[in-house]
Amino acid sequence: MSLTGTPFLYTTIVLSVVALILPLVLWSRMRGPQAVRAAARVLMLLFAQATAVTLIFVMVNNQNNLYDNWADLLGTGNHVQQAANLGRDGTGGIALRRLPKVRQEFTAADGPAMHAAGGVRVTQLKGRVSGVDAEVYVWLPPQYGEPAYRKHRFPVVELLPGYPGSAKAWFGSLKVHEQLEPLMRSGRVAPFILVAPRTNLLAGTDTGCANVPGTVNADSWLSIDVPRMVTDNFRAAAAPANWAVAGYSAGAHCAVKLAVAHPDRYRAAISLSGYNDPIGERNSLTAQSVTLRERNNPYLLLRKAPVPPRIALYLSGESGDGYQAGVALEQVAKAPTTVHVVFLPRSAGGHNMALWRPQVPSVFEWLTVNMGQSHLRSGSTPREPSSAGSTRAALASGTASRAGAARKR
Repeated sequence: MSLTGTPFLYTTIVLSVVALILPLVLWSRMRGPQAVRAAARVLMLLFAQATAVTLIFVMVNNQNNLYDNWADLLGTGNHVQQAANLGRDGTGGIALRRLPKVRQEFTAADGPAMHAAGGVRVTQLKGRVSGVDAEVYVWLPPQYGEPAYRKHRFPVVELLPGYPGSAKAWFGSLKVHEQLEPLMRSGRVAPFILVAPRTNLLAGTDTGCANVPGTVNADSWLSIDVPRMVTDNFRAAAAPANWAVAGYSAGAHCAVKLAVAHPDRYRAAISLSGYNDPIGERNSLTAQSVTLRERNNPYLLLRKAPVPPRIALYLSGESGDGYQAGVALEQVAKAPTTVHVVFLPRSAGGHNMALWRPQVPSVFEWLTVNMGQSHLRSGSTPREPSSAGSTRAALASGTASRAGAARKR
């Protein structure tokens, strides 16, 4: 029975109800020695507590897409077939342009919200470079099937979840496709192809989206294998100017790191409540040594870059949860690198989906403009940060001023 399936949810509801009724019906009707009756009553109480905790966990997991299946929950899943040393560029010397196209089989993805807004499709991808074998979810914009766009190659945004987190989370919890479909139809947001690859590749460990020889090649999986699959199977633009990566929490750290490390593969990155130092996630593989931390810290990568990368970064967060990380990047960035930092007050929410979900429209409007995909009418570009008197909705969507941060911290 699937961990995130409706049958399992209904089963836990039924068991919780049964566990509540049993003590009410049987408590005073127990027969036998006192020790036996006491033991039976204790077991009924434990059963009631266990089913209640299970039901709460299932509801929270379904709402936040933390664990996709039983293997993720139990820490038995491993999606790494091999992890060869691929060198500094992550290609292992493979001539990527000479690789033949591989056609993937896609099926309709299951789960909450996965059938909305035209539906999300999924494929099982075996990375030819990274040695990773995992699922990738793809959503196509409404214009993709229109005759007027039959020769058009679409820009792409890779979507990365936090840790723990399911590749479905951007669709199931943040409802990114449901929010963006009407905005794409109206022209406020460019028709991006949305791609959500699995990032939970090792049991009980956050890969930090890094290449660690002998352990995992998560960087190559995300920045080489997944993009290659997308351009092989869809009308997706291959040039880095048409690619962006977005994430929240641990996925936000990954998004910025990938863009800073690979400006030849991405033009923009979105960070929602992210961090720079990998030690921000205690289960991060890249936090295990000083060397790995330095190699995967986007702040250090940006500061030490011999040539400032041509990328645009959007970072939002609360004080102590993403905001300072964004300011640090802003302070070391040099043209043509651009950094846009949005301060979110504590009143806007916490480190959760309720904070990140309402930011989706403004984030993608920013992407539309900063990736040169804007077809917006004059005067309809995303608003700059407003004054500290903004409404809570405006604050949550990313329009609070940094000046307000100084006053409210």
